[in-house]
Amino acid sequence: MLIGYMRASETDDSQTTTPQRDALVAAGVPETHCYEDRAAGRQDARPGLAACLKALRRGDILVVWKLDRLGQDLRHLIGTVHELIARGVGLKVLAGHGAAIDTTRAGNLVSGIFAALAEFEREPTAEQTAPEPASARTRGRKGGRPFKLTAAKLRLAMAAMGEPRTKVSDLCKELGITRQTLYRHVSPEGELRPDGMRLLEQAR
Repeated sequence: MLIGYMRASETDDSQTTTPQRDALVAAGVPETHCYEDRAAGRQDARPGLAACLKALRRGDILVVWKLDRLGQDLRHLIGTVHELIARGVGLKVLAGHGAAIDTTRAGNLVSGIFAALAEFEREPTAEQTAPEPASARTRGRKGGRPFKLTAAKLRLAMAAMGEPRTKVSDLCKELGITRQTLYRHVSPEGELRPDGMRLLEQAR
């Protein structure tokens, strides 16, 4: 069964869910199976999304117009995708960066998710590494990412390693790390190892 989710800004009267609804219906989602929210900010409650996730059953496919309609931020998005994978629910994104994601096509899960979520990670990463270059120099470094494996990518690795279809070689390529680094942080079943726990602790 196809189930759709839509979101528009409550503070912007020019935003409506009509274009999203039209796209979902055109993709085959019954209008009666479309859930929606109007939220003013990232932290606002989303009863429509909660009801949508509750309605999904194993074998169903969640369809969204764009990936940013689904996630409040990167962490929330990763958690939601991880939950869908664990429940055996498919995900299909119709437009934008996330249009590469269609878990109904075999072999597309990992590469699609990482390619799309990279767009969400890019902006906060820039904000974390760009400020205070002078103070960075006083600490003896020139800035940049302190770890090859970021906390966000670690969470994605946990989700991907828990998916039977994941190819470790493809996963490492998407993350830009070696197998040794991956397995130092995450077990083959997607469980955190000591290095992974430390990385997440440092990211808090």
